Amino acid sequence: MVKTKAAAVATENKPTTAEKTRTTVRSAAKSTKLPGTKKAVAPATAVKKPLPASQRAETGGSSTSSKLVSKLKPAKAEKPAKEKKVKLVRDSFTMPKAEYRLISLLKDRCLMAGVAAKKSEILRAALASLSELSDAAVLAAVRRLQVIMTGRPAKGSK
Repeated sequence: MVKTKAAAVATENKPTTAEKTRTTVRSAAKSTKLPGTKKAVAPATAVKKPLPASQRAETGGSSTSSKLVSKLKPAKAEKPAKEKKVKLVRDSFTMPKAEYRLISLLKDRCLMAGVAAKKSEILRAALASLSELSDAAVLAAVRRLQVIMTGRPAKGSK
């Protein structure tokens, strides 16, 4: 079999399997010189592809393509203004058991009417009703209440 000069040079420069595994890792990171050559080769870089027409219009492409794109894109509708969330306050209070049971009775009345009401909703509705009364009516309602000790009850009493 007759070897050409180019084939002989190629087989001489061909590394063995052991040399391949050792040098591939090192040469990939460090060396930019190909074996058997004197010139350094620049590492491979990503090739820039031309942008599609829609993106060229956004980045300053031709004026005709930007006109087409602007016709295709609908104008953005304005978002409605967001309502601020109401800050909630958590509090505790003391009340007689009889009045506390009234809350349960009012909740049951609401259920009979088909509305599920929570304890806080009952109290808020009562406050809304009281706020609509005249000053004299509010004072009369407050005077009808029994005066109780404020604060938490002692640990021993229940």
